Amino acid sequence: MFSPPRATWHALEPESALRLLGSDAGTGLSSQVAARRLADLGPNEVAETAAPSPWLLFLHQFRSPLIYILLAAAALSAALGRGGDALVILGVVLANALIGALQEGRAERSMAALRRLSELQARVLRDGHEQQLAARELVPGDILLLAAGDAVGADARLLEASSLTAAEAALTGESVPVSKHVDALAEATALGDRRDMVFSGTFITSGRARALVTATGEHTEVGAIARLTRQAREPRTPLELRLAGFGRQLVVAALALFVAVMAFGLLRGLPLAELLMVAISQTVSMVPEGLPVAMTIALAVGIQRMAARGAIVRRLSAVETLGATTVIASDKTGTLTRNEMTVSALWLGAGRDVEVGGVGYAPVGSLREGGRELGWNEPELHELLRAAVLCNDAELLAPRAPGEAWRVLGDPTEGALLVAAAKAGIDPAALRARHPRRGEIPFDSDARMMATAHSTDDGRGFVCVKGAPEAVLRLCGDDAPSLRAARTAAEAMAGRALRVLAVAASSPGCDASPRLQGGFDALAGRLRLLGLVGQLDPPRDEAREAVAACRAAGIRAVMITGDHKHTGLAIARELGIAGAQDEALDGVELDHLNETELAEQLSRIAVFARVHPAQKLRIVEALQARGEVVAMTGDGVNDAPALARADVGVAMGIAGTEVAKSAAKIVLTDDDFATIVAAVEQGRVVHANLKKVILFLFVTSIDEVLVLLLALLGGFALPLAAVQILWINIVTESTLTVNLVMDPPDGDEMRRAPIARDQPLLDRAMLGRIALLVPVAVALTFGWFAWRQSSGAAYDVVRTETFTLLALCQWFNMLNCQSSTASALRLGVLRNRWLVGGFALSIALQAAVLYLPVLNRLFHTVPLAAHQLLGIAAAASGVLWAEELRKAVVRRRAQPGAAA
Repeated sequence: MFSPPRATWHALEPESALRLLGSDAGTGLSSQVAARRLADLGPNEVAETAAPSPWLLFLHQFRSPLIYILLAAAALSAALGRGGDALVILGVVLANALIGALQEGRAERSMAALRRLSELQARVLRDGHEQQLAARELVPGDILLLAAGDAVGADARLLEASSLTAAEAALTGESVPVSKHVDALAEATALGDRRDMVFSGTFITSGRARALVTATGEHTEVGAIARLTRQAREPRTPLELRLAGFGRQLVVAALALFVAVMAFGLLRGLPLAELLMVAISQTVSMVPEGLPVAMTIALAVGIQRMAARGAIVRRLSAVETLGATTVIASDKTGTLTRNEMTVSALWLGAGRDVEVGGVGYAPVGSLREGGRELGWNEPELHELLRAAVLCNDAELLAPRAPGEAWRVLGDPTEGALLVAAAKAGIDPAALRARHPRRGEIPFDSDARMMATAHSTDDGRGFVCVKGAPEAVLRLCGDDAPSLRAARTAAEAMAGRALRVLAVAASSPGCDASPRLQGGFDALAGRLRLLGLVGQLDPPRDEAREAVAACRAAGIRAVMITGDHKHTGLAIARELGIAGAQDEALDGVELDHLNETELAEQLSRIAVFARVHPAQKLRIVEALQARGEVVAMTGDGVNDAPALARADVGVAMGIAGTEVAKSAAKIVLTDDDFATIVAAVEQGRVVHANLKKVILFLFVTSIDEVLVLLLALLGGFALPLAAVQILWINIVTESTLTVNLVMDPPDGDEMRRAPIARDQPLLDRAMLGRIALLVPVAVALTFGWFAWRQSSGAAYDVVRTETFTLLALCQWFNMLNCQSSTASALRLGVLRNRWLVGGFALSIALQAAVLYLPVLNRLFHTVPLAAHQLLGIAAAASGVLWAEELRKAVVRRRAQPGAAA
């Protein structure tokens, strides 16, 4: 059985560390050895806080003022000798707790499944080949391959490092990235100063490295911290807090109602025992106890539906915020476009434009200049493509089996350069072997360039640079006319929606070639421009439709791209993001605007181009300052600050770095803009379903209260027994509320305006509907009760009829609440199979209460004849017809040409 050696890894030389763990820096572990170690040590994961047991979830349901009221009612019933009532109340409490525990357990399982979907990935050397695997499969001895934006999956000793820095704030509290090196350190070196180590839970912010995994799982530094304290649950969302505050207000109102009922009843001289039970039952009816459970289910269902559409929700608050989104600031590459970069044009100098045929990553296609095919014997073409291959970290992988496609490992932009070189007859692997890399400046998002140093056949050094044209041209020492021609050519390419890169190189023997210690500044004036490369990343067809859906939904789409502003604006217009009057702004122009000027121009800027991390953050904050609710997409390390600051940060699951994913609230599994729009729609569905439940619960609660108060004020006998009120309020109601939140989309969510952030739980439209539905239901219920009382019918019969009539009013209101405008009589109104099941269960339970003798005694009911039920149903349907009339008026007013 493998047991990792105990060693002070930061004090060992790389070779010693490799020997101790039986690994090789060039090939890594074999798959067989790695599998045995994984079996011996277990997965590389820190144990999370154990999910609460079903029994504990059940007990948690009793932590509620409502439950305390019910338990008090049961105790009071027992003390007054009403054992049947006490049993009914306890049964209701247990049923409510069981429903809540089942739903919370379901939510826990949903979140666990989503965590598995978004697990960390790592690049390692296994069997001498680079592989990508789940970080939980890492074992001591694995060779990690790290680059800017990667999350470190395990504690590891650095073997090679180039300009490497790591963000270790999560582990050490150090607020700025830490520079790393491979030199061994003293054994007594503190954790925060171990510069030759990288640690699980931290992130690479710049550079590249190769590192030997020394500890996994609970044996990592993060694991040691986790053993001391397990992370607390995520804080409650704003919606949960609003509901909690609302609930407290309702409890106060319920207590006031209790006092009022007791006062009226005592003035009437009603028996104290019966009055206490009814007062407590009415107090319970004021509190919509189904709302917390309904909210939990609504969020869980929303998360599951979003996951099915390719959006993994990492923060529950994102679900509710999505519905309020007014601006989506989207990255271009891979989100609005396919991220299948293809070189389609080259510029070799004044008058030399080369067209490159073929699409995708297969190296099939020709290079033509004015109809003439070019090849290896073109010096200028060869020199440009040679530098593009050498100053490049990607790999072009041939199909491994029939039917497979060519693949790119690494950045698609760099992969496209390799494909273009292969079309010209260049073998990237052979060229790299001939001119090995001697040094590098990794790609810098601020400088927008990268540089590499190589050797010629005779040992002389030279440097290759590629990057944004405006950045590379500043380093070139060519004559001014040549540079002006290059700038003109770059703008022309960008105007054709091409992403443009400039490629330059130094002459062999340049002083800067062996080392690049002086950074890009040391290369100024030493480079010669070799040409421009224009790449095309075709827009996604579904992105066009999604942008149109955004416009219809009152959401504005804004593009943030690393391309030239002309390129970005051309694609934005093709997608419908920008109109004829909209403009593009680049990073340099943005820096020249103060906050007031930026705010004035925001409404007409559709594209932000060539912006660095601080500027992306500024853009998000400027939009928020205007009152916008911003969803921001991104995939790189440089996107993380803006993703964290946005109301909803959305990271790319395929192309995104782990830094971006950790900063975001939502991760897209398909990197598709259309998925963001689908997630917004689901956010609106969740909000709409919660509003349906709130309306349903409040209409029902107020109905019961007013019917009782009218009876007390009018000198009538009590129209409902206490256990009947509890039955309607908890059992009949719960079978519908927990399923109403699972309603599918109405279909017009993306034709509605965004949800205002400060919209109250009971808005004006809902209060208007309550003002209609409540009086109608109260008039029908109390009117029936008063009529039947005056007609001389037996009290038990009248009370049973009133009880049933109120239940039927609930059922009709369930149909009313499914839409604020669409008729409840339309075909497919019961398209929610869960609600149909809950409706059927509610009918069955009500029938049991009416016709089972044992329940007759418990609930003080008597069986009703069929003709009685028909009359009650006809009366209760008045609630439906009143709402149908209101909806018809609303629809008529909404028709084009209708009178204001």
